[in-house]
Amino acid sequence: MSAPAPRADCVADPEGGLTFAVTAPGGPGPAHLVLRLRGGEQETRLPLTPAGTGRLRCALPGDAELPEGRWDVYVQTADGAPRRLLPGLNDLRRLVDRVPGGAGGRVAVRIPYATKYGNLSVRSWLRAPHAEAGDLHVGGDGLGVSGRVYGTSLTEDAYVEAVDREGAASVARAGLSADGDAFHCTVAYGAPAPGVLDLWLRPVGEAGPRVRIARLLDDVADKKLVFVYPGVALKTDHGPVVAVPYYTTDNDLSVAVTKAD
Repeated sequence: MSAPAPRADCVADPEGGLTFAVTAPGGPGPAHLVLRLRGGEQETRLPLTPAGTGRLRCALPGDAELPEGRWDVYVQTADGAPRRLLPGLNDLRRLVDRVPGGAGGRVAVRIPYATKYGNLSVRSWLRAPHAEAGDLHVGGDGLGVSGRVYGTSLTEDAYVEAVDREGAASVARAGLSADGDAFHCTVAYGAPAPGVLDLWLRPVGEAGPRVRIARLLDDVADKKLVFVYPGVALKTDHGPVVAVPYYTTDNDLSVAVTKAD
């Protein structure tokens, strides 16, 4: 009878760090926790040290370089083959309503989660600067967006724009009201063609950086099926359409425009 697959409990901290407690996989020699970037060749290895009977432990610091993407988690003993880890208990309480304080305005987010196949993976984001989406209000004439910016400041020239994903052209622009780092705006739907509109913040106006608006600062790794919003029916030159705000697989804020049935 084969040994059960090893598991890892994870504890997340608000600065993007993760602590892993792994059931000892057995076998001689030193053990490592291995993070592999899905779809790429990059790998991060963390030495595991004893942490009580049958347990090994390691920590990924918040300032560790872990580029954006999905990282599959393995355990490897000596020269043996890496083995996928199963998720144990994920303690993500400190990610709720977090206020990042990373150096240089960089926001690092790492959220462990169970894949559809039941394995442990980590979703990583690195944003500098970052525009965090808060409350959304779906109105008949536009989408109200409240948020907060990190790593830069808002000027009187700041605005939010909706950009056509295929043509990369700005199709709507909205001025915003600001209170320190917090902002609010209402982006008019206009008469969009079917497609996807991505929402961006221009914190200092057209001459400055363009910052993708996203919702990252909580404990939900994939928001697309969790945060669901109603659609708005619109009459356009392209015929009747429905505009629905949603979060992408990267938790960026967008609006899907589809032909009405």
